[in-house]
Amino acid sequence: MIILIMGVAGSGKTTIGQALAAAIKWEFDDADTFHSVAAKAKMSRGEPLTDADRQPWLESLQTAIAQWLQAEKNVILACSALKASYRQILCGDDSRVKLVYLTGRYELIEQRLRDRHGHFMPANLLQSQFDTLEAPTTAAAIYIDISQDLGAIVQQIRNSLNV
Repeated sequence: MIILIMGVAGSGKTTIGQALAAAIKWEFDDADTFHSVAAKAKMSRGEPLTDADRQPWLESLQTAIAQWLQAEKNVILACSALKASYRQILCGDDSRVKLVYLTGRYELIEQRLRDRHGHFMPANLLQSQFDTLEAPTTAAAIYIDISQDLGAIVQQIRNSLNV
């Protein structure tokens, strides 16, 4: 199974994904590591990525997910997956890919980004993330409110997916 933890920058995808992976002893990967140097540089300059910028990244992620599924690995993937079309590329119709959507107030997420240091994604790109975001409409998506504490979030995901 692949648990894809999605949301805008600063929603806690990596922190939650790593905590969940530690709790259930699964592999964790972060989609940020799949971005090209050029894409990271562009975001570092405060420029939002275009769909064309994201295409090679999505293809790399799609390949990784297919390989994990073929190898029957259990992986938690932190990935923004902001648009429905991106999620279709990543998940297809495979029931082994579960979607966890991290939701939260803009002000909370903006403060988290301002408090974060050493990351290529600056706080001034948050609005572009919200502008791009297409919330999942599938009933299979698990919505998680990020204002809860980390332990409660991890337990809610575990309960929802029986992991």
